[in-house]
Amino acid sequence: MLNKEGIRELAYVVKIDNITDIPGYDRVELAHVGGWTIVVGKEEFHTGDPAVYFEIDSKLPEVEPFTNMEFLVKKHYKIKTQKMCKSLSQGLLMSAANFGWTICKKNNNDLTDIIVGIVDDKNCYHWANDESRFLTEKLSVTYAAPDDNVRKAASADKYKRMAQRHGKLFSKQPFRWLMKRNWGKKILFVFFGRAKDKKNSWPAWVSKTDEERVQNIPWILNDKSPWIATEKIDGTSTTFTMKRHKGIFGTQYEFFVCSRNVVFDKPDKKCFYDTNVYTEMAEKYNIENVLKHLLDNVFTDAEWVTIQGETFGAGVQKRDYSMNGHDFRAFNLIVSNRGRIGSVEAEEIITPYGIKWVPILDTLFILPDTVEELLTMATGKSVIDEKSREGIVFRSPDGSRSFKAVSNEFLLEFHQ
Repeated sequence: MLNKEGIRELAYVVKIDNITDIPGYDRVELAHVGGWTIVVGKEEFHTGDPAVYFEIDSKLPEVEPFTNMEFLVKKHYKIKTQKMCKSLSQGLLMSAANFGWTICKKNNNDLTDIIVGIVDDKNCYHWANDESRFLTEKLSVTYAAPDDNVRKAASADKYKRMAQRHGKLFSKQPFRWLMKRNWGKKILFVFFGRAKDKKNSWPAWVSKTDEERVQNIPWILNDKSPWIATEKIDGTSTTFTMKRHKGIFGTQYEFFVCSRNVVFDKPDKKCFYDTNVYTEMAEKYNIENVLKHLLDNVFTDAEWVTIQGETFGAGVQKRDYSMNGHDFRAFNLIVSNRGRIGSVEAEEIITPYGIKWVPILDTLFILPDTVEELLTMATGKSVIDEKSREGIVFRSPDGSRSFKAVSNEFLLEFHQ
């Protein structure tokens, strides 16, 4: 689930929506939370109970109470999609009692419903319906994939960090006046900036890519307006961005190549993969010149422009798309004064530059009534090589809203 900053949380308090039997099994049953199903012990939970939910892709710390759970030890404390008792189980549910905590309840504003939550050992309240629910940091939960564990690092502007380090000084009027002007910030940075704050810092105007899963927002299915459906590619998130600065010495351009977490300011900078696939794609598609041309000729009033997409192929993920090398497909075109541009228009803009868009499957997709139906639709053949596709990403026509449906069959095949 994404928090209000758009960062994925891996552990949080939920309310059990329903409990159903698993035919043929007397010692376990199926708990339903949003669009997720989780195999739990018989009578361990009841409808309406609060619980702590750990999402798939989580890795739990090797401490109590997790070390007391034999099945977690065997799985190296990693939570993955799996088939259990002929049922799909995605995630882990634990009760408040597992942590020595207690259940709490309160009436909502109009007194028509009971809001459930959990009180922890420091008497902090975690309600299942607001931001207090998130426990990822408190419980030291990380991603199962090592490269994902810096996702949660927030973007920060180098000038903002400079001001924070010298808070008392920068609160004075002359400094505040200079910080409101691009040329003023640059002058201050000469005297107060740090080398590590320079180009290898994450560009503050770029949002890191994480789409919400439909299981966490099942109510979105009530929106029966047309959506654009695009193929979700199993690769590594890649961002290219350029910012234009107009100063006393003319126009300057800052170009950044980024993974989901890291800025590659040098072509030989260490990469999670054997080769730096991010700079490889930047060179393959001449991205720096493309972004400059877009700023100078298409988005002439914009301060910056960003292209985000997926790099995929041999050695990137288990799914190699029948390739020996690597390739790139864009899924976001974002402009400072327009925001995210709709997929159809964005594809028309970047295609003349030789940059390919993720496959558009449908421009008038109407969402079905249930999560189960949508997840079934997510399973299919990739447009790229006619083998299993990871899923589907749905975007509103104007590009402002989006979410994803990942194929459970794909997860069982490639993400165990």
